[in-house]
Amino acid sequence: MKGHEAKMPRMEDILNLPVQDPPSAEFSAAHLNWIQVEGGRQGGDNIALIPYTRVDDFVKGESGNAECPASFRVESRRKRTEGSVSKPRVDGYLEYTLYWCSYGPEDYRDTESGGDGPNNKPASGKGSRPGRRHMMRGCLCHFTVKRLYTRPFLALIIYNQRNHVDKTGAPCHGMLDQDALGTRAMYAPRISEELRQKVMSMLYVGMSLDKIMQHHTGEVERHGGPHNRDDFLTRNDVRNMERLVRNSSHELDGSDELSVKTWVHRHQKHVFFFQDRSGSEPFILGIQTDWQMQQMLRYGHNGSVASHSAFGLKKLKYPLCSLLVFDSSRNAIPVAWVITSCDVHLDSSKWMVPLVDRIRTKDTGWRPNAFLLDDPSFETSIIRETFRCRVLVCLWHIRRAWVKSLLKKCCNFEVQREILKHLGRILYCTRSISNTLDSVEELTQIFIDQCAFINYFRSQWLPKIELWVNSLRTLPVASQEPYSAIEAYHLRLKSKVFNELCSSCWQRVDWLIHTLTTEFHSMYWLDWYTVETAYFENPRDWSFSMNSWYQAMHIPDVDVLLDEQNLQFAKVISQSDRTLVYTVWNPGSEFSLCDCPWSRLGNICKHIVKVTILCKDRQVARPLLAAQVYRQTLLNLLQNPPDDPLVLDHAILHATRLQQDIKALEDLSNSGLLPPLPTDTNSQTTDNLLLFPRFQ
Repeated sequence: MKGHEAKMPRMEDILNLPVQDPPSAEFSAAHLNWIQVEGGRQGGDNIALIPYTRVDDFVKGESGNAECPASFRVESRRKRTEGSVSKPRVDGYLEYTLYWCSYGPEDYRDTESGGDGPNNKPASGKGSRPGRRHMMRGCLCHFTVKRLYTRPFLALIIYNQRNHVDKTGAPCHGMLDQDALGTRAMYAPRISEELRQKVMSMLYVGMSLDKIMQHHTGEVERHGGPHNRDDFLTRNDVRNMERLVRNSSHELDGSDELSVKTWVHRHQKHVFFFQDRSGSEPFILGIQTDWQMQQMLRYGHNGSVASHSAFGLKKLKYPLCSLLVFDSSRNAIPVAWVITSCDVHLDSSKWMVPLVDRIRTKDTGWRPNAFLLDDPSFETSIIRETFRCRVLVCLWHIRRAWVKSLLKKCCNFEVQREILKHLGRILYCTRSISNTLDSVEELTQIFIDQCAFINYFRSQWLPKIELWVNSLRTLPVASQEPYSAIEAYHLRLKSKVFNELCSSCWQRVDWLIHTLTTEFHSMYWLDWYTVETAYFENPRDWSFSMNSWYQAMHIPDVDVLLDEQNLQFAKVISQSDRTLVYTVWNPGSEFSLCDCPWSRLGNICKHIVKVTILCKDRQVARPLLAAQVYRQTLLNLLQNPPDDPLVLDHAILHATRLQQDIKALEDLSNSGLLPPLPTDTNSQTTDNLLLFPRFQ
């Protein structure tokens, strides 16, 4: 859609203008309808209203002008606080920002040719731009953005000069400038943010300058020579960025609190929520880079979003909560980080809402299929309303804690298997909390000789068990496949953050922020770039990025020995040594256990995941505990219908809702998120629904 102009008599009527929000991720002046204002301070200028959250998208779109590639810098900026103006003008601002094309306004072209142009400024002192004189070509293209005082969610764009021309009215750079042909002035004055992110990521993961330049030169040659400013990347550009990496420090101030505030001020576009600690209000910081936003848009839509919460609860000053999505290689990618001084679930709506709003400003139809929740203390209603999707319980955290403790405190493998089975029964207890406590008591009596683990369970998990049991009564449970991807993320995060060399910094929030947004972020960016382009296979850390979910997909079905008549265990032939065979006990269950070295460390191995997938495909596993919960609830309602008509109607409604939940579970199973509900002859769920036609 090409922009056009219409006449409007008064600046005072700007609030009657339509708010324009183009659907594309980035947009330019050509995508907007412009109004020419007659009179007022901005007489003769063109104006348009857009959402304030889309200002950066407009600036990026304007920089991508095909005829005149540019880079708009902030020439000046002013801010006001709310309430500072008693009678604000209709075009009064909270924030005022002047953007100017980086090829102006000064003109040094005459100086470069030996002349003494009238627009020249001194080489040093006031008015000079050190290191930028060669770029100045007198361009007058500029626009102003006002965040309106009376409507802070709107931005008024005032385009003062839309054409990239000098004071004579002639094109001064780009394709239309004949003097610029064959020079860098044909292109944007600076490298793009995408290339800057790429080079910085390579530097953070330890790639040498020579390797970066070799890779870049090869890319330019492959697409037939230079076509834009990025293709002119020089060794000096990389050295400058290398110097930034080398000199960067997490400690922007001696005070951790002030250092964090300084970082937030400098990186506002990467902060989707910030609340400083004061009085009863906790510290909350939500971080999402542009690349993370792109991955959330790409893989979160019609996919799954998973929480990885309470990381570093004992070692870090404030714990870290990560939101993850799963890419085509089944790797978990962090798409947002939340650092908070309180339990992350207590003020979840404060940061969840702005995060999802930020995503939906880019794609109004963005919607995940499911949210995998690893902390039952979250308000599931808030998640449903915000993400507009189903909420599933993710048992990865509790399973890993139990298994690792079992392996540490109990040496007998058979006893470990039996304890794990009993723990599963406790977790899925559906009748009452007293019954849950009875199950716990039964566990302690049967395994009375396992004092170390029983004491651990009583002290660490007994206070929380009711919360977990209640969540499993009301929410479906995700299958094990995503657990291994979340586990791979957890191990990678742990190896980077809890490096003993950095132990002195664990109590500083600014260090955690710096580590996440530089080195850790760069590792995931490089993984993504490697998958997308097939470059840099060697530096990629396969031990972390190749998680068990991905590895399981490469185990042939014929290497799995599964006796459908005896589902006590399954055998899986090792892929690295064909003489080895590993045993997976309780196959297809959420509490499977394998005797391979990786599983014996408390991890979910590829053999467990492969057997789970195979059981699901063949529909031969025993009914999962999650499915049994739904079946038992339905049977209770069907076999004991209440006499009171009102209660009966409520029971019918509840049973119908459960039936819909089961159908939704089947749909999720088909998408790979859940194991299928059992369809064997022993399952009575479907048949029992037919006994009471009003349930249909």
